[in-house]
Amino acid sequence: MILREWRGQVPRAKGSAYLEFLRARAMPDYAAVPGHRGTWILMDEGPEVSEFVLLTLWDSREAIRGFAGEDISRARYYPEDPGFLLEMPERLRHYDVRERPLEALSVGLTEK
Repeated sequence: MILREWRGQVPRAKGSAYLEFLRARAMPDYAAVPGHRGTWILMDEGPEVSEFVLLTLWDSREAIRGFAGEDISRARYYPEDPGFLLEMPERLRHYDVRERPLEALSVGLTEK
């Protein structure tokens, strides 16, 4: 299993709208890709900036290619993103999942 981590920042005033955008647009896109195993949206509201961290779980790097394209280290953006994001980082990180909490087993996040 592979965890894909993306980070971005928006002005605090746009934080709630960006969260709704992610729920309506990004999450369904991820879920439609074979091999997607779940998404977490983390949000840290600072005084001026809201930081988002999206963690997506995938069966394999090949499954990620089904979403991100051949170069999985490149971030994939939507046309609406520039209206929210302060910067659009080009690269993101991937991690091999070595251990999972026992709770993950009860919600079906086990390796095939």
